[in-house]
Amino acid sequence: MDFKKLELIDPILKALTEQGYTTPTPIQAEAIPYILEQRDLLGCAQTGTGKTAAFAIPMLQLMHAEKQPSRGPVKISALILTPTRELAIQIDESFAAYGKYTGLTHTVIFGGVSQFSQVNILRKGVDILVATPGRLLDLIAQGFIDLKYLKIFVLDEADRMLDMGFIHDVKRVITKLPTKRQTLFFSATMPPEIQKLADALLTNPAKVAVTPVSSTVDAIEQTLYYVDKKDKVDLFLHLLKEKNVGTALVFTRTKHGADKVVKLLHRAEVTAAAIHGNKSQNARQNALSNFKNGDLRVLVATDIAARGIDIDELSHVFNFELPEVPETYVHRIGRTGRAGNKGVAIAFCDADERTELRDIQKLIGKNIPTVDEHPFVLSQAALSQPMVKAPKQQQQQKRSRGFGNGQKRTFHSNRNLNSRNN
Repeated sequence: MDFKKLELIDPILKALTEQGYTTPTPIQAEAIPYILEQRDLLGCAQTGTGKTAAFAIPMLQLMHAEKQPSRGPVKISALILTPTRELAIQIDESFAAYGKYTGLTHTVIFGGVSQFSQVNILRKGVDILVATPGRLLDLIAQGFIDLKYLKIFVLDEADRMLDMGFIHDVKRVITKLPTKRQTLFFSATMPPEIQKLADALLTNPAKVAVTPVSSTVDAIEQTLYYVDKKDKVDLFLHLLKEKNVGTALVFTRTKHGADKVVKLLHRAEVTAAAIHGNKSQNARQNALSNFKNGDLRVLVATDIAARGIDIDELSHVFNFELPEVPETYVHRIGRTGRAGNKGVAIAFCDADERTELRDIQKLIGKNIPTVDEHPFVLSQAALSQPMVKAPKQQQQQKRSRGFGNGQKRTFHSNRNLNSRNN
């Protein structure tokens, strides 16, 4: 299938062609027809599946069809709510690219910077607003934003909104929306609170779920290194040299861990920076920009801060520390191997992380190939020690953030999603 078969208008097809896009991804092929029918949509999709285009393209087409000659400031017709500045900027860039020839206006607002320039743009009027929750609520309270003319609402990365503590802000935003609207709801996972929110927001939604875990991980070359915790940085430096790694995205569990890794890399004269919740918005954006343009060799990130990183040329992802939630492993390694490029995911596992490794391998349905010959192999004595079971409270937290409590990990649309080769 190509985009022409989705009955898209010429201005959008022209923009897609200029971007080099001819064939929709599975979620785009599934979601676009539903959205063009003006149905509510519940989408379960991981980062890197083409999710943004799946909602941006049909939104642009619907709004272009209803666009009236402007008399006074343009009213906001569409709102995309997303958790981080980085992701908001990327979504706004997507609307700019796909909507280049539609005549529709758009802007992005987020916190951590002066609101002055954002307010000036809003005063002139925009059709499409991309926003993070906090800054949106601030500008609504100050009277700079009125959502009563809104026709389409998109809640993106709903599970990360929950993880980052934004769910109450999201609910406050929802109270500002008109009752009659089209709602598009996207989440990589569906923990109970997110499912409850979706049920409250959506009316008879179409449901799409794409990129099963197995196909995501099968497309990426994965390897596992057993290593003592104290030797992880030395092993990482060894692999940077041995495998001739150009740039690498490295995941740690904590902000403190990310900063510590960067400090040790700097001692080894490796250019690196960390992005996490304690960094300012400007610092995070600068680090990401420097990483994309090659000024940084290594970007060390926590999971929440890394959401929204989209780099087609990223060749290597390192799980410096294994995540406690197994689905997070899939999200992490899905940052590489995009746009037809080869992807490599390398995981480090110390003696205390074997429980997390077991859960990850159970989720993806395969054992990650182990490299047994390297200078920092974990001793057999350490490997023979009994695995420490996570405390009951921690296990409950895992289930609440993932797909515990008996919920299925995937759900399928009635458009015969299982028949597609994802």
